[in-house]
Amino acid sequence: MQFTSDNTAAVHPAVWRAMMAADAADTGYDGDALSRSLDAAFTDLFGRDCAVLWVATGTAANCLALASMVPPHGAVVCHREAHIEMDEAGAPGFFLHGAKLLLAGGESAKVTPATLAAAIDPIRDDVHQVQPHAVSITQASEYGCVYRPHEVQAIADFARARGLGLHMDGARFANAVAHLGCSPAEAAGPVDALSFGFVKNGGMGAEAIVLFDVEAATVLRYRRKRAGHLQSKGRFMAAQIVAMLEGDLWLENARSANAAAAAIGAVAAGRLLHPVEANEVFITCTPAEREALRAGGFVFYDWGPDAARLVTSWDARDEHVAALARALAGL
Repeated sequence: MQFTSDNTAAVHPAVWRAMMAADAADTGYDGDALSRSLDAAFTDLFGRDCAVLWVATGTAANCLALASMVPPHGAVVCHREAHIEMDEAGAPGFFLHGAKLLLAGGESAKVTPATLAAAIDPIRDDVHQVQPHAVSITQASEYGCVYRPHEVQAIADFARARGLGLHMDGARFANAVAHLGCSPAEAAGPVDALSFGFVKNGGMGAEAIVLFDVEAATVLRYRRKRAGHLQSKGRFMAAQIVAMLEGDLWLENARSANAAAAAIGAVAAGRLLHPVEANEVFITCTPAEREALRAGGFVFYDWGPDAARLVTSWDARDEHVAALARALAGL
């Protein structure tokens, strides 16, 4: 019974069907009809002009988006637990040609204007120190907590006042929107670039870089090619994204994953390390308790010496969720 990651989830049948339907002659790379449709589809979704590029991974989506706003001698300010800091093997430095990450604090892996200021203010405005050029936030955060629209707006106001770009890592953006019950535009706020995740939510291998600075797409297309992410049969990438957008499948899947996490969180309320707002549950759990859960057939990640992370997916089976809830209640 799998609770390690939403990356282990099945590909949604609608995505497979869309990829099969795309298996016909069309222009190569990103010149096909499906790829060309993405700008308009996301413009409709967010209610403002945007340019959209597909890539294969969330790491590439994050780093290429940041490369559109940060020079090699600059820096990105992010939470010290951010995925770009903890889980991308130095990829930001690679894609950004040496740009640095400046780390900020904040509860539940969420930064605030105050914690960003604490990271930035000590930096002298001179050539001897790396200067920040962008802020990156994660929606939902690495601990499954969601930025409210007013929180994103406050960070955006801070970034604008400092002349910084604003990027949103949206690997679980769908789960954040599902939790908030608001529009995608409200959940994203006035960001400059969004890495819109699909792989964790029913996709097979496609993520979207959504650029609200449309002109930035011109250079980013060259960066994507240079990075090896301009796939020759890009229609299969675009087909996945189009399938997920149709009928708000992306949102339906996220609601299903969130509901499973909420059911587990309700039983484990006394153990919760962070509020359950998306599809991740972090609990206190001793080594002996973790051993007992694994003996019962549950697969998950340890999270430090006395904690565990449980992640639910769009296709979480009700009987597995119920079994885990019973097991947690019986610890």
